[in-house]
Amino acid sequence: MATSAIGPGFLTQTTVFTETLLASFGFVILMSIIIDIGAQMNIWRIIAVSEKRAQDIANDVLPGLGYFLAALVVAGGLAFNIGNIAGAGLGTNVLFGISPKLGALLSGVLAIGIFTVKEAGRVMDRFTQFLGFLMIGLTIYVMFTAQPPVGEAAVKTFAPDTIDFLAIVTLVGGTVGGYITFAGGHRLIEAGLKGKEALPEVTRSSVYAIGVASIMRVFLFLAVLGVVSQGLALNPDNPPASVFQLAAGNIGYKMFGVVMWAAAVTSVVGAAYTSVSFIRSFSPVLEKNHRYLTIGFITISTIVFIFVGQPVNILVLVGSLNGLILPIALGVMLLAAHKSSIVGNYKHPIWMTIFGVLIVIAMSYMGVFTLIEGIPKLFE
Repeated sequence: MATSAIGPGFLTQTTVFTETLLASFGFVILMSIIIDIGAQMNIWRIIAVSEKRAQDIANDVLPGLGYFLAALVVAGGLAFNIGNIAGAGLGTNVLFGISPKLGALLSGVLAIGIFTVKEAGRVMDRFTQFLGFLMIGLTIYVMFTAQPPVGEAAVKTFAPDTIDFLAIVTLVGGTVGGYITFAGGHRLIEAGLKGKEALPEVTRSSVYAIGVASIMRVFLFLAVLGVVSQGLALNPDNPPASVFQLAAGNIGYKMFGVVMWAAAVTSVVGAAYTSVSFIRSFSPVLEKNHRYLTIGFITISTIVFIFVGQPVNILVLVGSLNGLILPIALGVMLLAAHKSSIVGNYKHPIWMTIFGVLIVIAMSYMGVFTLIEGIPKLFE
């Protein structure tokens, strides 16, 4: 889940919003972490207790609702995956000088290779864990070389100069929106971690996953803040790359290539796995052939990027739209938590329900506000 969240959009969004909001972006990160934890704890616990995937839970709440939720998630996952494939191509271009389209094609083939292995789940886990640690390690190095004003960032995290709803919705959408929170929830039940007896570990895992993604977000935020605080201008064509280059020279630029490629290819794997997990339970035929569906999902994403390209602002826009999926998905899960036909004799904590309801309300409000006020500005 954490490496699914840390994708090209994650890197781009964090850089762009830090450049705009400066140290006050720390407040956005803090708000998004609180919302992320509340949403993910609720969703993962309910999936674990019901021992069902989210779309099946939604269909039990209201017949047909699961198909609607699956359509939203798969559409968002496909759009995100085109951006992920593009990011993988950009990473290989920085590292080896090959064209982004060729790099995207090779990265797509590698991702497909993971799902052709018999123990695909285990290989996927190890692959994403290794690249996750690598990304964080390289970003920490760049953060220290950028020498950010940590004191100012700490103060503005709790007393910001400005509050940006679009930034909050986009960050939440890019961390637990759309398919991303279900990447971990569905993987847990597939790995056998389910039922009431697994709740302590499920809860720890949900918070830990948000923690990993948030640590990466904070380090990248500080790295960008350090660069822009020195009065250096970022390249608008590739803001995150210029952060690494300005902070650590050509070595930093190559490090960005590694980080971008690792972020992109792990997100390709996560988006494909999770999107397919939303439709595989609808038919025994789909369940039996889910690996081929996953391979097909990656193939389509790669072909679309190679022949169509990446639409302008797609990564920021899809992050915002995924933030709109979250209140729908979380609302469905909270309804399911109080239906004994779904969760049996499990009693969902009242404080967690209240926390979840507040998130649904807040994200719905900010999401509608973003649709009306914020998203049109992206296309001005």
